[in-house]
Amino acid sequence: MSRACGPTDGGRKDMSATVPSGGHRGTLVHIVRGHAECRPEAEAITYLADGEAVGQALSFGELDRRVRTVAGRLQELGATGKPALLLFENDVDFVVAFLGCLYARVVAVTAYPPRSGSRHLQRLQALVADAQAEVVLVTPSILGRIEESLRKFSALASARWVVVGEPGEGDEALAEAWRMPALRREEVAFLQYTSGSLGSPKGVMLSHGNLMHNAAMIAAAFGHSSATRHVSWLPLFHDMGLIGNVLQALYLGTPCVFMSPAAFVQQPARWLRAISTYQATTSGAPSSAYDLCVRKITDEQLEGVDLRGWRVAYNGAEPVRADVLDAFAARFARFGFQRSALYPCYGMAESTLLISGDDTMAEPVVRAVCSAALERGRIEEVTAGQAARRLVSCGHSWFGQEVRIVDPKTCLPCPPGQVGEIWLSGESVALGYWNRPELTQETFQARLPDTARTFLRTGDLGFVEETQLYVTGRLKDLIVVRGRNHYPQDIEATVERSSGMLRPGLGAAFSIEGAEGERLVVVHEVERVHVADLEVPSVVGQIREAVAEEHEIAVHAVVLLAPGTLPKTSSGKVQRSACRKRFLAGTLEAVGQWSVSLREPAQEGPGAVAEGPRTREALQGWLTARVAARLRIAESEIDPRRPLTQYGLESTVAASLSHELGDKLGVRLGPLVFWEYPSIERLCGYLNSLSS
Repeated sequence: MSRACGPTDGGRKDMSATVPSGGHRGTLVHIVRGHAECRPEAEAITYLADGEAVGQALSFGELDRRVRTVAGRLQELGATGKPALLLFENDVDFVVAFLGCLYARVVAVTAYPPRSGSRHLQRLQALVADAQAEVVLVTPSILGRIEESLRKFSALASARWVVVGEPGEGDEALAEAWRMPALRREEVAFLQYTSGSLGSPKGVMLSHGNLMHNAAMIAAAFGHSSATRHVSWLPLFHDMGLIGNVLQALYLGTPCVFMSPAAFVQQPARWLRAISTYQATTSGAPSSAYDLCVRKITDEQLEGVDLRGWRVAYNGAEPVRADVLDAFAARFARFGFQRSALYPCYGMAESTLLISGDDTMAEPVVRAVCSAALERGRIEEVTAGQAARRLVSCGHSWFGQEVRIVDPKTCLPCPPGQVGEIWLSGESVALGYWNRPELTQETFQARLPDTARTFLRTGDLGFVEETQLYVTGRLKDLIVVRGRNHYPQDIEATVERSSGMLRPGLGAAFSIEGAEGERLVVVHEVERVHVADLEVPSVVGQIREAVAEEHEIAVHAVVLLAPGTLPKTSSGKVQRSACRKRFLAGTLEAVGQWSVSLREPAQEGPGAVAEGPRTREALQGWLTARVAARLRIAESEIDPRRPLTQYGLESTVAASLSHELGDKLGVRLGPLVFWEYPSIERLCGYLNSLSS
């Protein structure tokens, strides 16, 4: 297979010839094996352990040997054809384990790495049970973190746990024992779970053919070639981090440098420095990450940085904001960044990854439309005195994939100038949801009267104008924060369980636009018997703590409703959109409420850390002030003895604070320090012991 020894030819609109076809030869496994055989010394993946220093680097030959070791072990266990759960940090071991599954014809199941705590393990229990995974691949450190708690969860305890880590004795024999399985493009390669649901997780079935088609499409859309170099901090358990970066580089046979998401959040400048140091041509993130760079990176942190080689700065996974594009291009122009490198795109797990994107090195297309007309589902020009909304084009479809705009009620094509649901047909559309035949038929097998093709119903709203796709909103109630999908029913169930004062089944979770992107709002009815003695701060604290721990997302507003006032349909279904409108209008019938400033950015400027006394009392005061500023609450609200998750501390804020605190004390603190010492009092005790 000639394709295996060379990368794609970037820039061509029609690259179908680069996609291997026919029989079982057209898979990523054969591509990677080809690179290992033809160019074993070529650089494959490099992991920056702290976002800066190289922690581990593998050539294609070294990567192939380690992958064959894992695959040989899986074949020895008889796991071929079965699902296996992957529990890894964002490092080389994840890539080795994932490819090991593909090499062994094992269905890889990617998941967010767990911290200690029953809520995280409950989520994994639901995922393992749904995927029917009998094998779990894990690192020694993660297993050590959760091993004592596993016996409480039957599906996890009964699985076969396989430790993957540094090379050891017997690895060479396993690698030699590995045999190439009969892989076929139509078979399931891995499951991409779209939610952390405890009740009904949905695993998207991606085939080997899906991966190959989308990889070739990304290569064409992004203009990739043998000169392409990737740098990324995106999570590998997310489609954009795994497929858009690591698998794309492996497909091309070009280098990929990556760090952990925590390393980026702790110090966003690490991302841009890595792009400069490793001369990356392709790197991207959600809109919120570009915004974070604008707000937090100083000129001093970018001394010597050169971004002129950054050709594709893709922006996806959450709504693309025109103001963020403008701000990022203006802020980093002095370091050589070109506005034409900005690459808004659209995609989702159900379509493998990429759906649409424009031609590279063309400035983003921004369209101003009448806001009032858009709310009615119409696209109209803005006239004098009318409010406007700036929409960013997400480009056009590629490789013969068809995008249609459809009325979601009649399932008929929309006329020009009308907003409708985005439907997609093509080879990148996934096989469906794992063990969900009815939902698969509803979502993946929609039909139109003028074609025999089946379509994926994306649940997103938009319109097409002069071949350009504009995404205007969501038909479904999905909440997207920092590129991660959260299903409102999952959050509502968590809120309901958090306090005995709340009425079962009578709550709603939704998002609104804030200064830093989407923000979560929760409303819930209070039990009638508790209205008179309602302790609002206590209930709000329980809600914020439960949601932060279980979903790793901060609640920015809570409204406790009078009994019988939650907006519902005549059949009793919660009307989340009506809840959102009434919240914004201030017309919900509240018996208690709490919120942070949703329109102003958190106080987290780069100059916030200053040298100061290191007594325990001074440190506790500084920590209280910083946490209060970052969470937008009064210092007086924080009890140093209580877990900070009660105040809504979630992972990204904790990672950033850990770096800030380490800088203040002159020590290196890991991103999990706020989870290991969950209250200010306990954390100060630990830090005091370090200085002693």
